[in-house]
Amino acid sequence: MWWRGVGAAIVAGGAGIALLNPPLHAEDEADTGAAGRPPRREWLGAGMIAAPTMAFGTTTLLSGVDLAIVATLEEAGQVPCVAVVAVLGVASVAGGLIYGALPRPLPTWLLLDLLGLVTIPAGLAHDWPWLCAAVVGTGLLAAPTLSAVADAVSRLAPAGVRGETTGLQSSEMSAGFALGSPIVGVATDVSAPAGGFAAAGLAGLAAALAGCLLSRRP
Repeated sequence: MWWRGVGAAIVAGGAGIALLNPPLHAEDEADTGAAGRPPRREWLGAGMIAAPTMAFGTTTLLSGVDLAIVATLEEAGQVPCVAVVAVLGVASVAGGLIYGALPRPLPTWLLLDLLGLVTIPAGLAHDWPWLCAAVVGTGLLAAPTLSAVADAVSRLAPAGVRGETTGLQSSEMSAGFALGSPIVGVATDVSAPAGGFAAAGLAGLAAALAGCLLSRRP
């Protein structure tokens, strides 16, 4: 099945990274062994807390959207339809390519804010053709938001702790993926599939607001 291919590709990619062992600092940065490990009070500030917070919000939203799509299709009796997932994936790839071509990155909190705003109205769709159109905005902003989070972490982290900060970001993203589905599932059970999209979008908006406030702190 196709998901076995995806799993095999993830394993192969992880093994390739482990074998290549790419450096975590640029050539013009100080040698991490000579410079030593900076204390956490020097780098674990508001900005560094903001980035993983927004990573958590982004994956909570995306995980919740997946469940909301399934709930909408079940309600319409169209569970076998995979066109929605395909549209979401293609839009995400397109969004990543467009964002990569921009001359300068956009603020992470702005991208996450827009992602939350375009996700909430997707709950108005009640069958797969309309749902395909409704998730285009979510797909277009998904990859840029994740990319902006990773860029923010790499810029804020000193070379000596880049591995730790990347692990922190990964942990927050995993937590978001784990909690997004239960949160949206409860919202869907209490209300309707539209409530699931609303819960996912609001989770993204809350994380964007927290990230914006933390980023503006000195």
